[in-house]
Amino acid sequence: MFIENLKMSWHNIINNRMRSFLTALGIIIGVMSIISLITIVGAATGSITSQFSALGASKLVVSAPGTFLKQGLTSSDIASIEQIPGVAGVSPTLNFNATVTNNNTSNNIVEQNVEIDGENQFYFSDNPNLVMRGRAINSLDQDNNSNVCIINTALQQIVFPSQDPLGKQITIMGRVFTVIGIIDPNVTTDLVSTMQKARGNGDSSGKAIIPYGTATSMVGSNSITSLDVIVASTSQIPQVKTQLENVLNTAFNYKDNAYSILDMDSLLNTMNTMMGIMTSMLAGIASIALLVGGIGIMNMMLVSVTERTTEIGLRKALGAQPSQIQIQFLMESVFLSLIGGIIGAIIGVSVSYLVIKMLNVAFIFNMSALTVGVGFSAAVGIIFGWAPARRASKLNPIDALRSI
Repeated sequence: MFIENLKMSWHNIINNRMRSFLTALGIIIGVMSIISLITIVGAATGSITSQFSALGASKLVVSAPGTFLKQGLTSSDIASIEQIPGVAGVSPTLNFNATVTNNNTSNNIVEQNVEIDGENQFYFSDNPNLVMRGRAINSLDQDNNSNVCIINTALQQIVFPSQDPLGKQITIMGRVFTVIGIIDPNVTTDLVSTMQKARGNGDSSGKAIIPYGTATSMVGSNSITSLDVIVASTSQIPQVKTQLENVLNTAFNYKDNAYSILDMDSLLNTMNTMMGIMTSMLAGIASIALLVGGIGIMNMMLVSVTERTTEIGLRKALGAQPSQIQIQFLMESVFLSLIGGIIGAIIGVSVSYLVIKMLNVAFIFNMSALTVGVGFSAAVGIIFGWAPARRASKLNPIDALRSI
């Protein structure tokens, strides 16, 4: 009987191809939307999450603009932070802009407004893949205030357009620096560069990294407004953060808004939560199309019951039970809904693949999105097909046969 009901359902759908297609169109659009949105948002979230994770979960980012009386942190404040148990290293950052000149050609090539970052050896130990070629700044460079630098590919293309920059010299604010390394443009080290990569912006501006001590002597600044505190273990982050707050409160005399501490692990969890909420909201909005499709299926099935009143009466007169009539029409509704769900799933996966490739992120097949989409389509067929099937099973065979 099950096979017979299945065949009858299929024949009825085939015999009304256009009406069946238009009825299933709402299901196709709904399932396609759900799968596409969940897959695309999931891929984008995974890409951003991996880049944030690369910034270092065991790191506390401190911004310390200070107060009117005290701007930034001093060397003694940094020493106090280094003494906190669990701190593996402190990486202060000194940032300024300067003009860079290539000293290795007769035609000196000048690049203005180059971003110069002063960093120490802990910055590179926290970002081991930052240097693509050459070497990183080490403790000897920091202790001796050496005139060495690491440049990015954008600055290399400007001041060394046809040369290997390693070992060459450039002038920064009147000082001659030797290029010892090239920054990998695919490695992100801060939130700004991470968000730029998420928006599709590359390493487009010139940048050079020099030893922190050298940078301090060049700009004459002993006030540190930005630093990374590298924690030995992620399990020690809460204790280190508490001790760090005590040091900073003492340094700024407990003034409000004098500093902020960004916990990368907490930020990552918050971002994942927000992305999950956004994905659920988008999937909910896309589900409205499924609801519309379900109403279309109910409408078609009610029309089908009316058109097939004679058939229902004959089957009942020949001994068909109401449950058998109900199962037949319910199977037809589920069949139609599943066809729409399968077609929508194929289109949804294809669309999401194309969009993800355009976004230049890794495509990950989201099995849960496929399950949700097709499962919802089957549920829609059952829910919205039940009432017409129930109506068909309740028809009086005598009344049905009067229409002959």
